[in-house]
Amino acid sequence: MNPNKALWEKGDFTRVAAAMRESGEALVKNAGPCAGQKVLDLGCGDGTTALPAARLGAQVLGVDIASNLVEAGNRRAAEEGLLNCRFQEGDASDLNGLENKSFDRVISIFGAMFAPKPFDVAKEMVRVTKPGGTIVMGNWIPNDPTLVAQILKISSSYSPPPPEGFVSPMTWGVESNVVERFGAAGIPKEDISSARDTYTFNYPGTPSEFVDTFRRYYGPTMNAFDAADKSGKSEELREELEELFESQNKSATAGRTSIPATFLRVTVSVR
Repeated sequence: MNPNKALWEKGDFTRVAAAMRESGEALVKNAGPCAGQKVLDLGCGDGTTALPAARLGAQVLGVDIASNLVEAGNRRAAEEGLLNCRFQEGDASDLNGLENKSFDRVISIFGAMFAPKPFDVAKEMVRVTKPGGTIVMGNWIPNDPTLVAQILKISSSYSPPPPEGFVSPMTWGVESNVVERFGAAGIPKEDISSARDTYTFNYPGTPSEFVDTFRRYYGPTMNAFDAADKSGKSEELREELEELFESQNKSATAGRTSIPATFLRVTVSVR
């Protein structure tokens, strides 16, 4: 199986995504009008940004490599009666079957950054965007002190080294890499803008319980615990993650967790 597909079909990312709904909706609203637009949500998961875009009147196609997340997204859309939102399997590195210049907006919030072959990802996003359209990416930033970058950093320290030729998804959080990749796809530097933004995870439980959700359902963390179990370090990994989550919890309500995380918001104008 494609290793990226295996990673995101492991566990159940919908359990983590449930803590991401509010910020996903806010991000879509702040990105500008959606009504009447054709929108592609790439690496969409179960619809954290696809469903809000559809609620605003866009015609939305969500594409994800994980079949379980595609199924969950279609189920969520059906439950809300959103006939203008559907999900299908696909690889952000090769959007086979999607026509050139067919979307007004391409969105990928913490999705396409995890696909291999980043130059192919940029090329495909540009290819399917209409002239005058916009690409919006949200990418985690390497070595950032906030939550997700630190989860991935800690997890990687307990995991086996990646295979030769592996390109870290975190490289999408470096502005010069973004400019280089979209530049190779024909986008001039002046049509690419980046800014740091904040995404907040809101979880109806304690930081320790939120760590357990990542341990049981989030592919990268699950793999880290699998490796840590073999080396007898799983308790050490759990303690390190719990310390991280506790220290970054901003909730004023006991027994609840609210953790802001910094990301790079990228906007690309396609001429």
